[in-house]
Amino acid sequence: MNIFKRLLKIGQSEIHALVDKMEDPISMTEQGIRDLKEELATTTEQYAKAKAFQIRSENKIEENKQKTKQLEEKAMQILLKANAGEITAEVANKLAKEALLQKKEFSEHTLTLQKQAKDHKRTLEEIAQNLEILQLNISKWEKELTTLRAKQKVSAASELANKQIANMDNNSTIDMLERLKAKVAEDASLADAYGEIAAQNAADKFNQLDEVNKVVAEELNELKKQIGLNDENI
Repeated sequence: MNIFKRLLKIGQSEIHALVDKMEDPISMTEQGIRDLKEELATTTEQYAKAKAFQIRSENKIEENKQKTKQLEEKAMQILLKANAGEITAEVANKLAKEALLQKKEFSEHTLTLQKQAKDHKRTLEEIAQNLEILQLNISKWEKELTTLRAKQKVSAASELANKQIANMDNNSTIDMLERLKAKVAEDASLADAYGEIAAQNAADKFNQLDEVNKVVAEELNELKKQIGLNDENI
């Protein structure tokens, strides 16, 4: 007995509770469809057997009708022979009665078969309805299964993403971002420092050059004085 048939033996509320606890609804749905298909195969076999029985019954009814007609014709032929003097009336009556008795038996048997066929036809219609319902349910749940699989893939992807986000160390991430920010600021400060150093070096060189020029100018004036020259002469 499959799990779905076992479920039918317990209370409705318990069924819902068990379904809620099922961890893999896709697999359970697939199993349910397989069970429906097994039931469909069994019902189809029953329908085929019932249909075959109906065909045999209809053939037997038709055969009995033909046999009844033949026996009635046989009784008439016997009476005609007696009327023609081919056989005695006594023999004709006896043979005609036997034929009519057989006809009666076939007629009664035909009525019984017709009643059985009528009842059997209702059963056949019920089986056909069950087949149609099963086929519709299988088709419906196969479509549902396709939808469930698609939803499961989306849910799985969403769950994975959420887990990754949930498992992420937020503090570490913030620390990393802070370090990146600090690194950018540090790089900017370092660039400013290099700029200031370069500017200072240029200013120092200019100042040094100015001092050199002053010293050289003083030394030049001193030489001029020693040789008796003044600025106006040179």
